Amino acid sequence: MLTQKDARNLIDKVVGAAKLPQCQVDVTWTEDAFIRFANNGITTSGYRITQQFTISSVTEDKREGSAVVTEWNDEALQRGLRQAEDLARISKPNPEDMPALGPQKYLTLTNYDSYTAAARGDAMIPHVKAVIDSARAGQLTAAGFIQRSSNAVAVGNKGGLFGYHTYTDCSLTNTMRTAGGTSSGWASQTSVSLKDVNGEAVGRISTEKAVRGAGKKRNVEPGKYTVILEAAGVSDLMGIMAGNFGARTAEQGQSFLSKQGGGTHLDEKMFPEYITLRSDPLDTKLATTPWGPSLLPNQRIAWIDKGVVKNLYYDRFWASKADKEPTPAPGNVVLDGQAHTIEELIASVERGLLVTRLWYIRTLQPQTLQVTGLTRDGVFLVEKGKITDPVTNFRWNESPVRVLQNTKMLGRPSRAQGAESGSSIVPPIVVADFNLASVSDAV
Repeated sequence: MLTQKDARNLIDKVVGAAKLPQCQVDVTWTEDAFIRFANNGITTSGYRITQQFTISSVTEDKREGSAVVTEWNDEALQRGLRQAEDLARISKPNPEDMPALGPQKYLTLTNYDSYTAAARGDAMIPHVKAVIDSARAGQLTAAGFIQRSSNAVAVGNKGGLFGYHTYTDCSLTNTMRTAGGTSSGWASQTSVSLKDVNGEAVGRISTEKAVRGAGKKRNVEPGKYTVILEAAGVSDLMGIMAGNFGARTAEQGQSFLSKQGGGTHLDEKMFPEYITLRSDPLDTKLATTPWGPSLLPNQRIAWIDKGVVKNLYYDRFWASKADKEPTPAPGNVVLDGQAHTIEELIASVERGLLVTRLWYIRTLQPQTLQVTGLTRDGVFLVEKGKITDPVTNFRWNESPVRVLQNTKMLGRPSRAQGAESGSSIVPPIVVADFNLASVSDAV
């Protein structure tokens, strides 16, 4: 593990030798262990340590250059520094470059788990075995990945700023398929602690979905349906949503938060009162850091509070133009939920579809956040509050904004891993008029 003392010594060594007015150093160190499995057997077992030292330099006239070093001896560090400074001298000036931050007061986070940091294959194999045993019992084929990581990050600059943090993370994800490849099921768990991962539960869920989907699929026409969207899909949509609270795009008329004719929707009620979307770096279930790319201290921020848009994200440059205080970018995303179980969400739907997760999400219309993607690994018809038949997959066209506006019921939040937008703490939801635009041949 890269210690705080070692990190500070390395950063001070580079910053002290810098010749240009600004110099910033970002350090990442990761030790991870993982097991990959496929065709009901382990295919890869790995262990690695990766380290990266990013040196950024800025001239007096705002020319920037950066270099990455993966060896941390004196010669490599000095070579990286010279390269960053040489690149800065020949770069074009960046008119939006801001002066370096001075010392910051970063939060102390508690998302490091020593058991997870020390875990190797002997701690992960039982989870893999549980998934494979479930697959064999259901005459299915399993494939997936389990990993854990121990991480240290540090940052420092010529202005006296320094930060250091350690955290752990882990995940187990798997896909089950029938022998003929006509049906698949998927499940995943992610946490800062390997003790929270349960291979039996992951295997059981993906097995049940694959077996339930193995029958003849019911023909359902494309259209707008009430959808019970499980947490993985919600995490994807909220990750997209959180990245679009920028004050600059809103004030320039380029986002869903822009008003026609000028102004923004700040302090207006755009969503049902039970919708609250926030950033929370202090949630111990999130593998987050005390600072983001801007180096401003991460903090708890409500972006939507009881349906009302409460905050916009001001980067340092735009804050200086708007005479506002800068804020850290949206991250550490939490969508508050309700106390309902997934069974209760299903029971509330007269006729609709249960969607396991979303896949291959791409932007269609940035201003409205219209995106498109596919459903995957289990779509089921719900009739009179009960799951009845498997149905085909769909291509969908939707906006996370409309999804939240049309949300009728929320389940219990948990940390979930999306396919595209990382992990968030979100509930499964019931959403009306979800636009399933066409049928997909995907399994």
